[in-house]
Amino acid sequence: MTAPTKDQLEARLHYPLGDALPEPGRTRVVAPGVKWIRMGLPFALDHINLWLMRDTLDGVDGWTVVDCCIHRDEAKAQWEQIFAHELDGLPVLRVIVTHMHPDHIGLAQWLCERWNCRLWVSATDYNSARIGSQSTTGFGGASAADFFATHGMSDPESLEKIRGRASYYPSMVPGVPRSFVRLLDGQTVTIGGRGWRCIAGYGHAPEHMALYNDALQVLISGDMVLPRISTNVSVYDMEPESDPLALFLDSLQRYRPLPPDTLVLPSHGKPFTGLHERIDQLEAHHTDRLAEVLDACAQAPCSAFDILPVLFTRALDLHQTTFAMGEAVAHLHRLWFQGRLQRHTGADGVHLFRPHT
Repeated sequence: MTAPTKDQLEARLHYPLGDALPEPGRTRVVAPGVKWIRMGLPFALDHINLWLMRDTLDGVDGWTVVDCCIHRDEAKAQWEQIFAHELDGLPVLRVIVTHMHPDHIGLAQWLCERWNCRLWVSATDYNSARIGSQSTTGFGGASAADFFATHGMSDPESLEKIRGRASYYPSMVPGVPRSFVRLLDGQTVTIGGRGWRCIAGYGHAPEHMALYNDALQVLISGDMVLPRISTNVSVYDMEPESDPLALFLDSLQRYRPLPPDTLVLPSHGKPFTGLHERIDQLEAHHTDRLAEVLDACAQAPCSAFDILPVLFTRALDLHQTTFAMGEAVAHLHRLWFQGRLQRHTGADGVHLFRPHT
């Protein structure tokens, strides 16, 4: 039986706002007290959704921002338009960040300094971002190049470009605020008089925090549940023998108890309903990819680089290839940790995976 296409899978979801998008520098109301901001990104994934929430903090009326965009002048200019036209003359009271990836935390320091307010984020992601803004966190540099080489990437030009990307993360996250308020799994954050429960997720980021409000039945899902694309789940050089796919799939179960008609506000794509359907789709997607990887390794021992055309049928640029490599290792590691594959390191230092004999 032919697998459903992305369009067919997406057709099983419902988009309450249709194709309507916020205009640049403006917002759209998606729920009582919640506004949707959409900002451009200079990548193949060309946008991020941010959220503006009416709030009162310490007796002061204003707004809470959820996620920030990367640090660049175009994003700052859009934020200034938001400040001028969408805040009703009220201040930003705090900045909540779902996780440490650049498109989510890049402008946190600027926003917090601009409004003299505090960052709220998980401690794990705060510290990961702080380290990353001072060096690198698996997105480039010598350590990342060496890691990719052990998984079969051998093109000298590509490896040299990756070595040259040591400042990749700090170019988009030049710094983070010096202090923060820690978000914890299960914690309730009161925003605008409504309680939003933190739901920790793993596998995509160190300690991703989604936010759910039961009265509105709204989930700010960050990158954990996206409507059309599958969330990137990668192994990085800092934790080279991790099993993030197991963590991610386990984390998806944390959303199962939420109502089926929950309005999901994702970081990429459009607000949608059909949360349980989408979880089913993501689980099936990874089940299928794992089967394909296992079959490829049964034909001949494979490195992660060998697996790239199995997982990704489209052409990839170097930026996409670095994420694809992390995904390939993650799928191989899931099968390895399950005992369905064994790993052998050749004389050239490259890890090859094959089924147990």
